[in-house]
Amino acid sequence: MALAGSIAFSGKAIIVKLAYRYGVDAVTLIMLRMLFALPLFAAMAWWASRGKEPLTGRDWMGIAGLGVSGYYLASMLDFMGLQYITASLERLILYLNPTLVLLFGWALYRRRFTKRQVLGMAVSYAGVLLVFGHEVTLEGANVALGSLLVFASTISYAIYLVYSGELVQRLGSLRLVGLATSVACVCCIVQFVVLRPVGSAFAVAPEVIWLSVLNASLCTAVPVLLVMMAIERIGPATAAQTGMVGPLSTILMGVLILGEPFTAWIAAGSVLVIAGIFVFSSKGG
Repeated sequence: MALAGSIAFSGKAIIVKLAYRYGVDAVTLIMLRMLFALPLFAAMAWWASRGKEPLTGRDWMGIAGLGVSGYYLASMLDFMGLQYITASLERLILYLNPTLVLLFGWALYRRRFTKRQVLGMAVSYAGVLLVFGHEVTLEGANVALGSLLVFASTISYAIYLVYSGELVQRLGSLRLVGLATSVACVCCIVQFVVLRPVGSAFAVAPEVIWLSVLNASLCTAVPVLLVMMAIERIGPATAAQTGMVGPLSTILMGVLILGEPFTAWIAAGSVLVIAGIFVFSSKGG
């Protein structure tokens, strides 16, 4: 379940890159994804809320804040960044998330680093910089913009993880995810209504609609359920370790489906990022 969830999550970037080939913009594309995902997440929230205590006003404020940070902003920035960089580089940047969570923990709660964690961070960031430098050489300055947007997405999601701990304990992970993602879906739909003519919502190529349905189900809602069920069976630590297959599967799908280049630079950078996160996540001083 954890492996399947990780691979399904990693397919999101591939679907987004395919949809961009049909001339759709980021605001419309993310709206379609969230529109189709909303019923799934609303059902998830309803199922997890059965027999539970009603939410307080403070709970709703926390859910709204986490939904905006962890799913609305993170998703929007990621979709915008994918207009300018390859799916491979995007996945490697997103994979730096654990290091940002630790940095926020240090800044907010003065949690200390271990030498192993510092080494892991250094190796991982070196890998991303290696792939980034290679893409800048090939594609130009837009790669810097795309990388910055995706890194901002990673920061936004790290903020969600740092601040979600209390609500997760009180509400449960499935209930919180269902509610927070529903908030994000509504934000994306409202954003589209404000920025685009409502009638243009489905004035896109049919392929974009079907890709958005696939993205909303197979690469958004289904992976959430798979990972949650995996955590119940093998625990969060082991489930997190299986996430290392994510960057590799994205790179493989990028090469096979999108025709993205696979060079020695990408291979070396990917090895560094994955090795760095492995060292970072391992126990030790």
